[in-house]
Amino acid sequence: MPERGIEVRGLSAGYAGVAVLRGVSLSVSAGELVALVGANGAGKSTLLKCIAGLLRPTSGTVALDGSPVAGKPAHVVVRAGIALVPEGRRLFGRLSVDDNLLLGAHGRPDTDRREALGRVRELFPVLAERGRQLAGTLSGGEQQMLAIARALMSGPKFLLLDEPSLGIAPRVVTRIYETLAAIHRGGLGILLVEQNVRLALARASRAYVMQTGKLVLSGTPDELLETDLVRQAFLGL
Repeated sequence: MPERGIEVRGLSAGYAGVAVLRGVSLSVSAGELVALVGANGAGKSTLLKCIAGLLRPTSGTVALDGSPVAGKPAHVVVRAGIALVPEGRRLFGRLSVDDNLLLGAHGRPDTDRREALGRVRELFPVLAERGRQLAGTLSGGEQQMLAIARALMSGPKFLLLDEPSLGIAPRVVTRIYETLAAIHRGGLGILLVEQNVRLALARASRAYVMQTGKLVLSGTPDELLETDLVRQAFLGL
């Protein structure tokens, strides 16, 4: 178990009595970028929701820096240091860009909020230009940048990213991933869920492969790229 990081052990969860996760165990150490790949319906988003406090697991544990967080409310998990960028972004479309950002820092001291706002504006200059614009009028790529920036406003130790490239133009995806690389170099731990397996493995130090609620493979990107499962099921080779 890492001394500092996210540790998931034997996690099971589901909806309305239907099992989705079945005994999942994984870890993300401080400052590490780990990818979680798999087909639609494999359970990747459910796992992120359990870690982030949006879904209570039926069994198993989640710990952050050795302290249990499984089953705790989402706002408690955020304050502990885990922030989720959900699939579909989930912005407040009728609020301005700046208001969405400030909501991400809810409960933090004013000084911390101002510092965080300055940092995310440096990371995503377009957000500084669009501060008064309604979030719902932004392009898909800009909305994804805003969703990431909003999560960063909480000052997390770990960022959970759910399909950040989904439905976004390739050139914008490149820009977003360049920014994520910069954030990661700054010491932030990242657990990345991504259907674009090549994209995810090109950036991760380790990766897990999920199928039907279970982790079926793990290793370095180079190791996984040599397996028949990844080559055939995800890369079409």
